[in-house]
Amino acid sequence: MGLGVKFSTLAEVVTSISACPQFFLEETPPLIPGILEDGKILDQNRYKPICQTYKSERRFVTLYDIRNKIPVFSAYKYIGTTGNFLINIVLHQAGNNDYKNQLDLDRGHIFPSSHAFTEEDKESTFTLTNIVPQAGSFNQNSWKDMESCVKCVLQKYCIDNNARHEGFVVAGAQPSTNNFLNNKINIPSMLWSAFCCYSSSLNRWIASAHWGDNVPDEHTNKYLTTRTLEELHQTLTLNEESTKCK
Repeated sequence: MGLGVKFSTLAEVVTSISACPQFFLEETPPLIPGILEDGKILDQNRYKPICQTYKSERRFVTLYDIRNKIPVFSAYKYIGTTGNFLINIVLHQAGNNDYKNQLDLDRGHIFPSSHAFTEEDKESTFTLTNIVPQAGSFNQNSWKDMESCVKCVLQKYCIDNNARHEGFVVAGAQPSTNNFLNNKINIPSMLWSAFCCYSSSLNRWIASAHWGDNVPDEHTNKYLTTRTLEELHQTLTLNEESTKCK
């Protein structure tokens, strides 16, 4: 979740998503049907991998869609909790002026600053390549509540045998077919988030996924149901097939 852009982040465009392997479980990128399969970007002219770098340190990784000017996903490692922009990035990226709107849209973070460990990590999430147009009440209510609940689970259960917090999270956006902010930035139809970690207290791996349509919440107590990773994969696959048919 995020409402503003205040900090300076270098978006380091790399040649392969595997250039920042430390942010993926077992250094294995996620499967995004039609976009990223078997660790390979299917359309390298459109989708650009970015090692998000702030104060000379890589903080998380993003796969960025330069046609829709939004991230496909951002991946990061949860390890506990404790300005102005410079973006040397991808040609055709979204800019501050592109986000000026009269609609009820927030600058919604894909990697939420609330999940970051240090202040520098938090600041790094404010890059425009980690942001999508998100319905305001969705961002500020059900999505924010979900992020808080997931953080509680990560904090309580994602502790390895060395007593260290470690959870791997991937969050992303499903682009809409033809809905754009200022005729430039795709307004996603859906946002999604998934995590996986080993829990020493439970003596097993745990994982879950959440997603929601990018529309205003119907009421303030709307709840995003916890799903499995397989259900998320099926949903993304169906959405990809539906888009191809239009």
